[in-house]
Amino acid sequence: MHTTTAKKVRSVRPVGTRAVLAELDGLQDVLALQDMLNKAPLPGQVDVLAAAETVMVVGESAAATRAIGARLLELELSAPEVTDSGLVVIDTVYDGDDLADVAELTGLSVDGVVAAHTGQIWTVAFAGFAPGFGYMVGENEALTVPRRPSPRTAVPAGSVALGGQYSAVYPRRSPGGWQLIGRTGARMWDLERSQPALVRPGDRVQYRAVREVVVAGASPASEPETEHHPDSGLRILNPGAQSLIQDLGRRGYGPLGVSAAGALDRASLRRANRLVGNDSSAAAIESVNGGLTIEAVGDQVIAVAGAPTTLAIQSPSWVEPEVGGAHRTVPMAEPFALLDGEVLTLGAPESGFRNYLAIRGGVDVPEVLGSRSTDTMSGIGPAPLVIGQVLPVGAATVSTAVGSPELQPDFPGTGVTELDVVPGPRADWFDQAALDSLCSQEWVVTPQSNRVGMRLDGTPLERSREGELPSEGTMAGALQIPPAGLPVLFLADHPITGGYPVIGVVRDEHLDRAAQVPIGGRIRFRFVPDSTTFTKTPEK
Repeated sequence: MHTTTAKKVRSVRPVGTRAVLAELDGLQDVLALQDMLNKAPLPGQVDVLAAAETVMVVGESAAATRAIGARLLELELSAPEVTDSGLVVIDTVYDGDDLADVAELTGLSVDGVVAAHTGQIWTVAFAGFAPGFGYMVGENEALTVPRRPSPRTAVPAGSVALGGQYSAVYPRRSPGGWQLIGRTGARMWDLERSQPALVRPGDRVQYRAVREVVVAGASPASEPETEHHPDSGLRILNPGAQSLIQDLGRRGYGPLGVSAAGALDRASLRRANRLVGNDSSAAAIESVNGGLTIEAVGDQVIAVAGAPTTLAIQSPSWVEPEVGGAHRTVPMAEPFALLDGEVLTLGAPESGFRNYLAIRGGVDVPEVLGSRSTDTMSGIGPAPLVIGQVLPVGAATVSTAVGSPELQPDFPGTGVTELDVVPGPRADWFDQAALDSLCSQEWVVTPQSNRVGMRLDGTPLERSREGELPSEGTMAGALQIPPAGLPVLFLADHPITGGYPVIGVVRDEHLDRAAQVPIGGRIRFRFVPDSTTFTKTPEK
Protein backbone atom coordinates (compact mmCIF):
# COMPACT_ATOMS: atom_id res chain seq x y z
CA MET A 1 0.00 0.00 0.00
CA HIS A 2 1.35 3.44 -0.96
CA THR A 3 1.77 5.94 1.86
CA THR A 4 2.60 9.64 1.67
CA THR A 5 5.34 10.93 3.94
CA ALA A 6 4.21 13.96 5.93
CA LYS A 7 6.03 17.19 5.08
CA LYS A 8 8.36 18.43 7.81
CA VAL A 9 10.85 21.19 8.49
CA ARG A 10 14.07 20.40 6.62
CA SER A 11 16.46 21.72 9.29
CA VAL A 12 16.69 24.18 12.18
CA ARG A 13 19.61 26.52 12.78
CA PRO A 14 20.23 28.64 15.90
CA VAL A 15 20.22 32.43 15.42
CA GLY A 16 22.09 33.46 18.53
CA THR A 17 20.47 32.26 21.74
CA ARG A 18 17.02 33.83 21.32
CA ALA A 19 15.87 32.67 17.88
CA VAL A 20 15.93 29.70 15.54
CA LEU A 21 15.71 29.55 11.76
CA ALA A 22 13.59 26.78 10.25
CA GLU A 23 14.62 25.89 6.69
CA LEU A 24 11.90 24.59 4.40
CA ASP A 25 11.61 23.12 0.91
CA GLY A 26 9.72 26.02 -0.61
CA LEU A 27 7.33 28.89 -0.16
CA GLN A 28 4.28 26.65 0.27
CA ASP A 29 5.93 25.00 3.27
CA VAL A 30 6.82 28.46 4.61
CA LEU A 31 3.17 29.48 4.39
CA ALA A 32 2.10 26.24 6.06
CA LEU A 33 4.48 26.59 9.01
CA GLN A 34 3.70 30.29 9.43
CA ASP A 35 -0.01 29.53 9.52
CA MET A 36 0.44 26.75 12.07
CA LEU A 37 2.57 28.89 14.39
CA ASN A 38 0.19 31.83 14.20
CA LYS A 39 -2.84 29.65 14.99
CA ALA A 40 -1.16 27.54 17.69
CA PRO A 41 1.88 29.37 19.10
CA LEU A 42 4.55 27.23 20.72
CA PRO A 43 5.33 27.82 24.42
CA GLY A 44 7.58 30.89 24.77
CA GLN A 45 7.05 31.99 21.15
CA VAL A 46 7.41 35.78 20.78
CA ASP A 47 7.63 36.43 17.04
CA VAL A 48 7.34 34.54 13.75
CA LEU A 49 9.21 36.00 10.79
CA ALA A 50 8.58 34.20 7.52
CA ALA A 51 10.70 34.75 4.41
CA ALA A 52 11.24 33.15 1.02
CA GLU A 53 12.53 29.76 2.21
CA THR A 54 12.74 30.09 6.00
CA VAL A 55 10.73 30.90 9.10
CA MET A 56 12.54 32.50 12.04
CA VAL A 57 10.96 32.02 15.47
CA VAL A 58 11.99 34.30 18.33
CA GLY A 59 11.71 32.94 21.88
CA GLU A 60 11.22 34.73 25.18
CA SER A 61 14.32 33.09 26.67
CA ALA A 62 17.25 30.90 25.66
CA ALA A 63 15.61 27.83 27.21
CA ALA A 64 12.29 28.49 25.46
CA THR A 65 14.13 28.98 22.17
CA ARG A 66 15.92 25.64 22.47
CA ALA A 67 12.60 23.92 23.14
CA ILE A 68 11.02 25.68 20.16
CA GLY A 69 13.84 24.50 17.89
CA ALA A 70 13.38 20.89 18.95
CA ARG A 71 9.61 21.08 18.56
CA LEU A 72 9.84 22.56 15.05
CA LEU A 73 11.59 19.44 13.80
CA GLU A 74 8.71 17.29 15.05
CA LEU A 75 5.88 19.27 13.43
CA GLU A 76 4.03 17.80 10.48
CA LEU A 77 3.19 20.59 8.06
CA SER A 78 -0.37 20.98 6.88
CA ALA A 79 -1.46 23.35 4.15
CA PRO A 80 -3.25 26.51 5.33
CA GLU A 81 -7.00 26.36 5.07
CA VAL A 82 -8.12 28.47 2.11
CA THR A 83 -11.23 30.58 2.58
CA ASP A 84 -12.72 33.56 0.81
CA SER A 85 -13.12 35.53 4.03
CA GLY A 86 -9.65 37.07 3.88
CA LEU A 87 -9.74 38.37 0.31
CA VAL A 88 -8.49 41.96 0.03
CA VAL A 89 -9.24 43.80 -3.22
CA ILE A 90 -6.76 46.52 -4.25
CA ASP A 91 -7.98 48.91 -6.96
CA THR A 92 -5.08 49.75 -9.26
CA VAL A 93 -4.44 52.12 -12.15
CA TYR A 94 -2.02 50.36 -14.48
CA ASP A 95 0.20 53.17 -15.77
CA GLY A 96 3.52 52.41 -14.07
CA ASP A 97 6.83 53.63 -15.47
CA ASP A 98 8.06 50.06 -15.96
CA LEU A 99 4.88 48.54 -17.39
CA ALA A 100 6.23 48.39 -20.96
CA ASP A 101 9.52 46.92 -19.72
CA VAL A 102 7.64 44.21 -17.81
CA ALA A 103 5.68 43.38 -20.95
CA GLU A 104 8.93 42.94 -22.87
CA LEU A 105 10.53 40.89 -20.09
CA THR A 106 7.56 38.52 -19.87
CA GLY A 107 6.78 38.32 -23.59
CA LEU A 108 3.26 39.62 -22.94
CA SER A 109 1.51 42.70 -24.24
CA VAL A 110 0.82 45.56 -21.82
CA ASP A 111 -2.81 44.41 -21.67
CA GLY A 112 -1.56 40.88 -21.09
CA VAL A 113 0.48 42.02 -18.08
CA VAL A 114 -2.59 43.71 -16.60
CA ALA A 115 -4.72 40.63 -17.27
CA ALA A 116 -2.12 38.36 -15.65
CA HIS A 117 -1.78 40.62 -12.61
CA THR A 118 -5.52 40.97 -12.02
CA GLY A 119 -6.44 37.44 -13.09
CA GLN A 120 -4.87 35.56 -10.20
CA ILE A 121 -5.09 35.48 -6.44
CA TRP A 122 -1.98 36.63 -4.60
CA THR A 123 -1.07 35.43 -1.11
CA VAL A 124 0.91 37.58 1.33
CA ALA A 125 3.85 35.31 2.11
CA PHE A 126 5.71 37.59 4.51
CA ALA A 127 6.37 41.21 5.41
CA GLY A 128 9.59 43.17 5.50
CA PHE A 129 11.43 46.17 4.08
CA ALA A 130 8.92 48.60 5.62
CA PRO A 131 5.75 48.37 7.77
CA GLY A 132 2.87 47.45 5.49
CA PHE A 133 5.09 46.11 2.69
CA GLY A 134 3.79 42.61 2.02
CA TYR A 135 5.60 40.18 -0.28
CA MET A 136 2.78 38.57 -2.29
CA VAL A 137 3.18 35.41 -4.33
CA GLY A 138 0.80 34.57 -7.17
CA GLU A 139 -0.80 31.37 -8.38
CA ASN A 140 1.60 31.20 -11.34
CA GLU A 141 4.98 32.61 -12.32
CA ALA A 142 3.91 34.40 -15.49
CA LEU A 143 5.00 37.75 -14.04
CA THR A 144 8.36 36.75 -12.59
CA VAL A 145 10.74 39.57 -13.54
CA PRO A 146 14.14 40.72 -12.30
CA ARG A 147 14.49 43.82 -10.16
CA ARG A 148 15.74 46.97 -11.84
CA PRO A 149 19.51 47.06 -12.40
CA SER A 150 19.61 50.48 -10.74
CA PRO A 151 17.18 51.12 -7.86
CA ARG A 152 15.21 54.36 -7.75
CA THR A 153 16.10 56.75 -4.96
CA ALA A 154 12.41 57.46 -4.36
CA VAL A 155 9.37 55.33 -5.22
CA PRO A 156 6.01 57.08 -4.63
CA ALA A 157 3.70 55.73 -1.93
CA GLY A 158 1.01 53.48 -3.40
CA SER A 159 3.19 52.20 -6.24
CA VAL A 160 2.23 48.67 -7.32
CA ALA A 161 5.34 46.72 -8.23
CA LEU A 162 6.85 43.40 -9.26
CA GLY A 163 10.18 41.98 -8.12
CA GLY A 164 11.28 38.42 -8.69
CA GLN A 165 8.26 36.20 -8.13
CA TYR A 166 6.57 38.74 -5.85
CA SER A 167 4.15 41.62 -6.15
CA ALA A 168 3.84 44.38 -3.54
CA VAL A 169 2.59 47.89 -2.86
CA TYR A 170 4.99 50.49 -1.47
CA PRO A 171 3.27 51.80 1.69
CA ARG A 172 5.21 55.06 1.75
CA ARG A 173 7.72 57.00 -0.33
CA SER A 174 11.02 55.15 -0.14
CA PRO A 175 13.94 53.91 -2.26
CA GLY A 176 13.22 50.76 -4.22
CA GLY A 177 14.39 48.58 -7.08
CA TRP A 178 11.18 46.80 -8.10
CA GLN A 179 9.44 47.19 -11.46
CA LEU A 180 6.57 49.71 -11.19
CA ILE A 181 3.43 48.68 -13.09
CA GLY A 182 0.71 50.81 -11.47
CA ARG A 183 -0.53 52.78 -8.48
CA THR A 184 -3.27 52.52 -5.89
CA GLY A 185 -4.91 54.79 -3.36
CA ALA A 186 -5.27 51.98 -0.83
CA ARG A 187 -3.68 52.85 2.50
CA MET A 188 -1.37 49.91 3.08
CA TRP A 189 -0.30 51.15 6.53
CA ASP A 190 -2.41 53.33 8.82
CA LEU A 191 -1.66 53.53 12.53
CA GLU A 192 -5.13 54.95 13.16
CA ARG A 193 -6.66 51.58 12.27
CA SER A 194 -6.99 48.82 14.82
CA GLN A 195 -5.02 46.64 12.37
CA PRO A 196 -2.49 49.08 10.84
CA ALA A 197 -1.48 46.79 7.95
CA LEU A 198 -4.08 46.45 5.18
CA VAL A 199 -2.64 43.04 4.32
CA ARG A 200 -0.97 40.62 6.72
CA PRO A 201 0.95 37.38 6.13
CA GLY A 202 -1.48 34.69 5.01
CA ASP A 203 -4.03 37.15 3.55
CA ARG A 204 -5.23 36.66 -0.01
CA VAL A 205 -5.22 39.62 -2.39
CA GLN A 206 -6.75 40.38 -5.77
CA TYR A 207 -5.84 43.43 -7.81
CA ARG A 208 -8.65 45.14 -9.75
CA ALA A 209 -7.99 47.45 -12.70
CA VAL A 210 -9.62 50.89 -12.46
CA ARG A 211 -9.37 54.10 -14.50
CA GLU A 212 -8.49 56.46 -11.66
CA VAL A 213 -7.14 56.25 -8.16
CA VAL A 214 -9.54 56.88 -5.33
CA VAL A 215 -7.47 57.76 -2.29
CA ALA A 216 -8.82 56.02 0.77
CA GLY A 217 -9.54 58.54 3.46
CA ALA A 218 -7.59 58.43 6.67
CA SER A 219 -9.34 57.43 9.83
CA PRO A 220 -11.68 60.17 11.07
CA ALA A 221 -9.58 62.78 12.77
CA SER A 222 -10.57 64.50 15.94
CA GLU A 223 -10.82 68.26 16.14
CA PRO A 224 -7.37 69.85 16.02
CA GLU A 225 -6.09 70.51 19.50
CA THR A 226 -4.87 73.89 20.56
CA GLU A 227 -1.22 74.00 21.51
CA HIS A 228 -0.88 72.46 24.95
CA HIS A 229 1.85 73.35 27.41
CA PRO A 230 2.06 70.80 30.24
CA ASP A 231 2.31 72.26 33.71
CA SER A 232 4.70 69.46 34.70
CA GLY A 233 7.46 67.98 32.61
CA LEU A 234 10.70 68.78 30.80
CA ARG A 235 11.41 71.51 28.25
CA ILE A 236 14.07 70.66 25.65
CA LEU A 237 16.56 73.53 25.36
CA ASN A 238 19.07 71.54 23.30
CA PRO A 239 18.61 67.93 22.11
CA GLY A 240 22.35 67.45 21.50
CA ALA A 241 23.44 65.29 18.58
CA GLN A 242 20.27 63.19 18.84
CA SER A 243 17.80 62.58 21.64
CA LEU A 244 14.90 60.14 21.35
CA ILE A 245 12.12 58.77 23.52
CA GLN A 246 12.72 55.10 24.26
CA ASP A 247 11.27 52.39 26.48
CA LEU A 248 11.88 48.63 26.27
CA GLY A 249 10.36 48.45 22.78
CA ARG A 250 7.47 46.78 21.01
CA ARG A 251 7.42 43.00 20.60
CA GLY A 252 5.37 40.74 18.39
CA TYR A 253 4.97 43.02 15.34
CA GLY A 254 7.72 41.49 13.21
CA PRO A 255 5.18 39.86 10.86
CA LEU A 256 4.00 43.39 9.98
CA GLY A 257 7.53 44.55 9.19
CA VAL A 258 7.99 46.42 12.49
CA SER A 259 11.17 45.93 14.51
CA ALA A 260 11.24 45.99 18.31
CA ALA A 261 13.14 49.31 18.61
CA GLY A 262 13.52 50.38 22.26
CA ALA A 263 16.56 51.43 24.30
CA LEU A 264 19.86 50.14 22.92
CA ASP A 265 21.36 49.90 26.42
CA ARG A 266 18.44 48.27 28.21
CA ALA A 267 20.28 47.89 31.52
CA SER A 268 20.94 51.64 31.72
CA LEU A 269 17.29 52.45 30.94
CA ARG A 270 16.13 50.07 33.65
CA ARG A 271 18.65 51.55 36.11
CA ALA A 272 17.54 55.14 35.47
CA ASN A 273 13.89 54.17 35.89
CA ARG A 274 14.60 52.18 39.04
CA LEU A 275 16.39 55.16 40.60
CA VAL A 276 13.36 57.45 40.26
CA GLY A 277 10.87 54.77 41.33
CA ASN A 278 9.44 54.06 37.87
CA ASP A 279 8.34 50.87 36.22
CA SER A 280 11.41 49.46 34.46
CA SER A 281 9.77 49.91 31.05
CA ALA A 282 8.77 53.57 31.52
CA ALA A 283 9.66 55.91 28.66
CA ALA A 284 12.82 57.98 29.12
CA ILE A 285 15.20 60.05 26.99
CA GLU A 286 18.03 58.28 25.16
CA SER A 287 20.73 60.81 24.28
CA VAL A 288 23.89 60.37 22.22
CA ASN A 289 27.33 61.80 22.99
CA GLY A 290 26.29 64.54 25.41
CA GLY A 291 24.88 68.02 24.82
CA LEU A 292 21.31 67.34 25.98
CA THR A 293 19.98 70.35 27.92
CA ILE A 294 16.59 70.34 29.64
CA GLU A 295 14.63 72.71 31.87
CA ALA A 296 12.29 71.52 34.59
CA VAL A 297 8.66 72.58 34.23
CA GLY A 298 7.51 72.18 37.81
CA ASP A 299 9.61 70.37 40.41
CA GLN A 300 10.87 67.00 39.11
CA VAL A 301 12.88 63.99 40.24
CA ILE A 302 15.52 62.94 37.70
CA ALA A 303 18.18 60.28 37.31
CA VAL A 304 20.74 59.81 34.56
CA ALA A 305 22.38 56.44 33.83
CA GLY A 306 24.59 55.15 31.06
CA ALA A 307 27.82 56.70 29.82
CA PRO A 308 29.57 58.51 32.71
CA THR A 309 29.50 62.28 32.22
CA THR A 310 29.24 65.59 34.06
CA LEU A 311 25.71 66.57 35.06
CA ALA A 312 25.64 70.35 35.50
CA ILE A 313 22.64 72.22 36.92
CA GLN A 314 22.06 75.93 36.65
CA SER A 315 19.40 77.56 38.79
CA PRO A 316 17.14 80.18 37.21
CA SER A 317 18.50 83.73 37.29
CA TRP A 318 15.82 84.90 39.71
CA VAL A 319 17.34 82.71 42.44
CA GLU A 320 20.58 84.73 42.56
CA PRO A 321 20.17 87.56 40.01
CA GLU A 322 23.56 89.09 40.74
CA VAL A 323 25.40 85.90 39.63
CA GLY A 324 22.97 84.77 37.00
CA GLY A 325 21.80 81.74 38.94
CA ALA A 326 23.68 79.21 41.06
CA HIS A 327 25.60 76.27 39.57
CA ARG A 328 26.05 72.78 40.94
CA THR A 329 26.80 69.29 39.72
CA VAL A 330 25.03 66.05 40.60
CA PRO A 331 26.27 62.45 40.40
CA MET A 332 25.42 59.82 37.80
CA ALA A 333 23.17 56.87 38.72
CA GLU A 334 21.63 58.73 41.66
CA PRO A 335 18.20 60.39 41.91
CA PHE A 336 18.13 64.16 42.38
CA ALA A 337 15.62 67.00 42.42
CA LEU A 338 15.44 69.36 39.46
CA LEU A 339 13.34 72.27 40.65
CA ASP A 340 11.05 74.40 38.52
CA GLY A 341 13.15 76.47 36.12
CA GLU A 342 16.43 74.69 36.81
CA VAL A 343 18.43 73.64 33.77
CA LEU A 344 20.35 70.35 33.47
CA THR A 345 23.10 69.85 30.88
CA LEU A 346 24.77 66.54 30.07
CA GLY A 347 28.44 66.86 29.20
CA ALA A 348 30.37 64.78 26.70
CA PRO A 349 30.80 61.21 27.98
CA GLU A 350 34.10 60.28 29.61
CA SER A 351 33.56 56.79 28.18
CA GLY A 352 30.64 55.10 26.49
CA PHE A 353 28.25 56.78 24.08
CA ARG A 354 24.62 56.85 25.29
CA ASN A 355 22.83 58.31 28.31
CA TYR A 356 19.36 57.60 29.67
CA LEU A 357 17.53 60.37 31.48
CA ALA A 358 14.50 59.23 33.47
CA ILE A 359 11.91 61.48 35.08
CA ARG A 360 9.78 60.22 37.93
CA GLY A 361 6.48 59.17 36.36
CA GLY A 362 8.02 58.57 32.95
CA VAL A 363 7.73 60.61 29.77
CA ASP A 364 4.05 60.69 28.81
CA VAL A 365 3.84 60.57 25.02
CA PRO A 366 1.25 58.53 23.05
CA GLU A 367 1.88 54.81 22.67
CA VAL A 368 2.20 53.39 19.16
CA LEU A 369 1.65 49.63 18.91
CA GLY A 370 2.02 49.33 22.66
CA SER A 371 5.28 51.26 23.00
CA ARG A 372 6.48 54.85 23.27
CA SER A 373 9.78 54.03 21.53
CA THR A 374 11.04 55.83 18.47
CA ASP A 375 11.86 53.50 15.57
CA THR A 376 14.27 55.48 13.41
CA MET A 377 14.02 53.10 10.45
CA SER A 378 10.24 52.91 10.06
CA GLY A 379 9.40 56.34 11.51
CA ILE A 380 7.02 54.77 14.05
CA GLY A 381 6.82 56.47 17.44
CA PRO A 382 7.71 59.97 18.62
CA ALA A 383 9.84 62.18 16.41
CA PRO A 384 13.37 63.06 17.58
CA LEU A 385 13.33 65.76 20.24
CA VAL A 386 13.60 69.41 19.14
CA ILE A 387 14.35 72.72 20.81
CA GLY A 388 11.38 74.15 22.69
CA GLN A 389 9.47 70.88 22.94
CA VAL A 390 7.87 70.18 26.31
CA LEU A 391 7.61 66.54 27.40
CA PRO A 392 4.79 65.88 29.87
CA VAL A 393 5.37 63.67 32.88
CA GLY A 394 3.30 60.52 33.28
CA ALA A 395 2.30 58.24 36.13
CA ALA A 396 4.48 55.16 35.51
CA THR A 397 5.71 54.86 39.09
CA VAL A 398 5.85 51.60 41.03
CA SER A 399 7.24 52.92 44.32
CA THR A 400 6.42 55.76 46.67
CA ALA A 401 10.16 56.27 47.15
CA VAL A 402 13.13 56.81 44.89
CA GLY A 403 15.91 54.26 44.65
CA SER A 404 19.32 54.26 46.30
CA PRO A 405 22.41 55.31 44.33
CA GLU A 406 23.80 52.47 42.23
CA LEU A 407 27.20 51.49 40.93
CA GLN A 408 27.46 51.41 37.15
CA PRO A 409 29.47 48.97 35.06
CA ASP A 410 32.58 50.02 33.18
CA PHE A 411 31.75 51.55 29.81
CA PRO A 412 33.76 51.25 26.57
CA GLY A 413 36.48 53.85 26.25
CA THR A 414 39.55 54.28 24.11
CA GLY A 415 40.52 50.63 24.47
CA VAL A 416 39.10 47.58 22.77
CA THR A 417 35.61 46.31 23.63
CA GLU A 418 35.25 42.56 23.50
CA LEU A 419 31.89 41.11 22.44
CA ASP A 420 30.93 37.44 22.62
CA VAL A 421 29.36 35.97 19.49
CA VAL A 422 27.95 32.57 18.67
CA PRO A 423 28.22 31.15 15.16
CA GLY A 424 25.50 32.53 12.91
CA PRO A 425 22.99 30.56 10.85
CA ARG A 426 25.10 31.26 7.72
CA ALA A 427 28.59 30.77 9.16
CA ASP A 428 28.94 27.99 6.56
CA TRP A 429 29.12 30.70 3.87
CA PHE A 430 32.65 31.41 5.14
CA ASP A 431 35.78 29.30 5.45
CA GLN A 432 37.85 28.98 8.61
CA ALA A 433 40.19 31.76 7.51
CA ALA A 434 37.28 34.24 7.41
CA LEU A 435 35.98 33.05 10.79
CA ASP A 436 39.46 33.46 12.25
CA SER A 437 39.77 36.93 10.69
CA LEU A 438 36.48 38.04 12.23
CA CYS A 439 37.86 37.40 15.71
CA SER A 440 41.58 38.14 15.26
CA GLN A 441 41.30 41.77 14.20
CA GLU A 442 40.04 44.97 15.80
CA TRP A 443 37.03 46.47 14.02
CA VAL A 444 36.50 50.25 14.07
CA VAL A 445 32.99 51.73 14.47
CA THR A 446 32.44 54.12 11.55
CA PRO A 447 30.46 57.41 11.53
CA GLN A 448 27.85 55.72 9.29
CA SER A 449 26.65 53.75 12.32
CA ASN A 450 23.24 54.42 13.85
CA ARG A 451 20.42 52.69 15.73
CA VAL A 452 19.78 50.43 12.73
CA GLY A 453 23.26 48.99 12.80
CA MET A 454 26.92 49.54 13.58
CA ARG A 455 29.01 49.65 10.43
CA LEU A 456 32.50 48.35 11.05
CA ASP A 457 35.76 48.94 9.21
CA GLY A 458 38.70 46.55 9.00
CA THR A 459 40.07 43.87 6.72
CA PRO A 460 37.14 42.61 4.63
CA LEU A 461 35.94 39.03 5.03
CA GLU A 462 35.61 36.84 1.95
CA ARG A 463 32.75 34.43 1.41
CA SER A 464 33.49 30.88 0.43
CA ARG A 465 30.16 30.53 -1.36
CA GLU A 466 28.98 32.38 -4.45
CA GLY A 467 25.46 33.55 -5.19
CA GLU A 468 22.91 35.49 -3.17
CA LEU A 469 21.02 34.42 -0.09
CA PRO A 470 17.21 34.75 -0.25
CA SER A 471 15.98 37.26 2.33
CA GLU A 472 15.32 35.73 5.73
CA GLY A 473 14.39 36.90 9.20
CA THR A 474 17.05 38.60 11.26
CA MET A 475 17.44 40.09 14.71
CA ALA A 476 19.43 42.50 16.87
CA GLY A 477 22.94 41.21 17.35
CA ALA A 478 23.22 39.66 13.89
CA LEU A 479 26.53 40.25 12.11
CA GLN A 480 25.65 40.49 8.44
CA ILE A 481 28.42 40.43 5.83
CA PRO A 482 27.51 42.37 2.65
CA PRO A 483 29.43 41.67 -0.58
CA ALA A 484 32.11 44.26 0.32
CA GLY A 485 33.01 42.03 3.30
CA LEU A 486 32.68 44.64 6.09
CA PRO A 487 30.36 43.55 8.93
CA VAL A 488 27.18 45.34 9.96
CA LEU A 489 26.09 44.65 13.54
CA PHE A 490 22.31 45.01 13.67
CA LEU A 491 20.87 46.99 16.58
CA ALA A 492 17.30 47.58 17.79
CA ASP A 493 15.94 49.40 14.70
CA HIS A 494 17.22 46.79 12.25
CA PRO A 495 15.19 45.63 9.22
CA ILE A 496 13.02 42.59 9.85
CA THR A 497 14.50 40.62 6.96
CA GLY A 498 17.94 40.69 5.39
CA GLY A 499 19.59 39.15 2.36
CA TYR A 500 23.22 38.97 3.46
CA PRO A 501 24.68 35.96 5.28
CA VAL A 502 24.91 36.23 9.08
CA ILE A 503 28.33 34.97 10.14
CA GLY A 504 27.68 35.33 13.86
CA VAL A 505 25.26 36.73 16.43
CA VAL A 506 26.36 38.81 19.41
CA ARG A 507 25.03 37.26 22.60
CA ASP A 508 22.01 39.10 23.91
CA GLU A 509 23.71 39.98 27.20
CA HIS A 510 26.48 41.84 25.30
CA LEU A 511 24.19 44.04 23.19
CA ASP A 512 24.02 46.71 25.92
CA ARG A 513 27.82 46.86 25.88
CA ALA A 514 27.87 47.12 22.08
CA ALA A 515 25.44 50.06 22.21
CA GLN A 516 27.93 52.04 24.30
CA VAL A 517 30.89 51.75 21.91
CA PRO A 518 31.45 55.26 20.53
CA ILE A 519 32.14 56.27 16.95
CA GLY A 520 35.78 55.48 16.35
CA GLY A 521 35.75 52.86 19.09
CA ARG A 522 37.31 49.45 18.53
CA ILE A 523 35.62 46.06 18.84
CA ARG A 524 37.05 42.57 19.01
CA PHE A 525 34.73 39.60 18.63
CA ARG A 526 35.20 36.36 20.53
CA PHE A 527 33.50 33.21 19.32
CA VAL A 528 31.76 31.36 22.12
CA PRO A 529 30.91 27.83 20.99
CA ASP A 530 27.19 27.16 21.13
CA SER A 531 26.36 23.56 21.96
CA THR A 532 22.78 23.98 20.72
CA THR A 533 22.13 21.67 17.79
CA PHE A 534 18.91 20.44 16.31
CA THR A 535 18.78 17.07 14.60
CA LYS A 536 15.89 15.08 13.30
CA THR A 537 14.88 11.86 14.95
CA PRO A 538 15.58 9.00 12.50
CA GLU A 539 12.39 7.81 10.86
CA LYS A 540 11.36 4.26 11.65
